[in-house]
Amino acid sequence: MSPSSRYTATVALFVALGGFLMGFDASVISGVVGFIEVEFSLTKIQVGWSVSSLALTATLAMMLSGPLSDRIGRRPVLRIAAILFAISAIASALAPSFLWLVVARMLGGLGVGAALIIAPMYIAEMAPPESRGRLVSFNQLNIVIGISVAFFSNYVILTLGESGVAWAEALRLGDWNWRWMLGIETLPAVFYLFALLFVPESPRWLAMRGRDDEARAVLERVGGSQQASDELRAVKEAIAAEQALGRVSPKTLLHPSLRLVMTIGISVGILQQITGINAVFFYAPMIFEQSGIGTNASFMQAVLVGLVNLVLTVVAMTLIDRLGRRPLLGFGLTGIAVCMLALAWSFGSASYRLDDTAINALPPELDRQQLELVADTTFESDTDFREALFAAIGEDTYKQFESDLVSNAISMNPTLILFAILGFVASFAVSIGPIMWVLFSELFPNRVRGVAISFVGLINSTVAFLVTFIFPWQLETIGNAGTFLIYGLFAVVGLFFVMRILPETKGRSLEELETILVKE
Repeated sequence: MSPSSRYTATVALFVALGGFLMGFDASVISGVVGFIEVEFSLTKIQVGWSVSSLALTATLAMMLSGPLSDRIGRRPVLRIAAILFAISAIASALAPSFLWLVVARMLGGLGVGAALIIAPMYIAEMAPPESRGRLVSFNQLNIVIGISVAFFSNYVILTLGESGVAWAEALRLGDWNWRWMLGIETLPAVFYLFALLFVPESPRWLAMRGRDDEARAVLERVGGSQQASDELRAVKEAIAAEQALGRVSPKTLLHPSLRLVMTIGISVGILQQITGINAVFFYAPMIFEQSGIGTNASFMQAVLVGLVNLVLTVVAMTLIDRLGRRPLLGFGLTGIAVCMLALAWSFGSASYRLDDTAINALPPELDRQQLELVADTTFESDTDFREALFAAIGEDTYKQFESDLVSNAISMNPTLILFAILGFVASFAVSIGPIMWVLFSELFPNRVRGVAISFVGLINSTVAFLVTFIFPWQLETIGNAGTFLIYGLFAVVGLFFVMRILPETKGRSLEELETILVKE
């Protein structure tokens, strides 16, 4: 690897650490929800709110971070995000109430939204065209590493809290398990703030501000003096054309010349979330518990979700500039649809029955006389089983012992559930997961890139908020099978629509893509 390539990759990795914090911050809640639901006596809507509140403020940050970065620079916005991550982690760990926890999580959401938009934008503006797809994918790679580390740290904290080891008891990992799960994020947040000291400002932003000498210096470190001169000249020509068109506002996105790129951006942004990826990432232990494997095993299987996500994202990074965006998208969306429909079928074929053997295996705290009301009755759906238990032992008692009740009553193949979810995550990670952000960094012309990425990121985050907010309610109301069937049908529709309108973008400069996709 040449010194310039090594320098560019190092800078991209440092910037993409924002993706690590985003992935960790978003997914660490998956191990927390079961504990806070009991500790704070939450309804399913409140459980959904504790998870989705982060996405709500991330949506606000996406609206503001693009224009803000155009004003003050990409690097300062990333520094603000790092500080927000650290404050949110500490405040979440110390939360004395549900309201405090939600406010702390919402604060972290501001950091998530800023990092999610600005990190890939910065990398795209730094990277040469031939390696842009791979380098922008560093951000998605760091997101999935963050997700994997969050799942793993949750499992380690849970296991150590139950181990009886002296130092773990001294730290009260058992009593404060969910607080440690949230608070540990402080360490990578501080490291990210330090790493940003070694990151230059975006050369395209410097050129936009008339700081051509600084922009040239950065570009020379990326690709040499000749390439720097050529690229700076192309950027300045694009800036001059943009200035001739006047100030950019959100209304500019409605111009007919941008209809194709905006349709692609909005469609991909919706599709990435409407197929249920955040429901799987944020509620993985809850989903696995619904297959009857118990709490500890569900946390371990969540670790597998993170590992599969990580490995397949690396695979996507190696293929994205070889095969292109379209082939990977087509393959991945097909896999997403098949796996979600398989999950719907698996849960739909499950049955639930508490016979004498099952009842005797339950914790002694459960009232046997109350359980006799549902004993030896076969329920064909999780919703019918849950409603019957609510009536027999009460909703609060059911929530406290849900894992034990489901694992002793359910009749299904949990291995099929595991493989379907892993297949879904693998299909997502090799396709629309990393490709969406690559496309966002490529599709939009320079003059509207900040506003356009913020807008489609806003839509993406809004859908993410809705999916994570209503998921616990969906499981309780329409059941596991119905919920995953909806996601599968969305994947089928999205596959046909996106593949119909999306052109291939690999190997083309941002300026070349603008001439192809934007029709004046």
